[in-house]
Amino acid sequence: MIRFTATIEKFARQGEKTGWTYITIPAGLAIKLNPANKKSFRVKGLLDNYSISFVAAIPMGEGDYIIPLNATMRKHLKKTKGAKLIAALELDTEEKALDEDFMECLQEEPKAITHFNTLLKSHQRYFSNWIASAKTIETKTKRIAMAVNALAKGWDYGQMIRANKKD
Repeated sequence: MIRFTATIEKFARQGEKTGWTYITIPAGLAIKLNPANKKSFRVKGLLDNYSISFVAAIPMGEGDYIIPLNATMRKHLKKTKGAKLIAALELDTEEKALDEDFMECLQEEPKAITHFNTLLKSHQRYFSNWIASAKTIETKTKRIAMAVNALAKGWDYGQMIRANKKD
């Protein structure tokens, strides 16, 4: 586990990261977390007293990594750009379970589960996380149906979302 004090920063203009709020993991500490790695990896631990898990550390060049702070994290931290926080982080190797209801419904549609199993784990998670984030059972049910139908057609997450925006 590494411990360090970080300053909350915000990108002004940085391509797709424009407007992101984040903290930086300096190269020397990132090496201690995940030696010889140059790609994104997940971390868990504490930001001040706020517990995090399954959070991506994204490479930024020169060996530094960033951890984006989403709205939920910022709300719990009650801090904004320029504030300092104490980070205590370790590599998160735990596999996040896919949504049980979604997986149960997929089993009933052979074409859908076959296509789903060909997707990268990260792409499988797009579907599962989107379904799990539904706030009502009605929304979750609708999302499961949309996902199973899209997967049965051989679509990926993006194709499903684009097709349903046309409606």
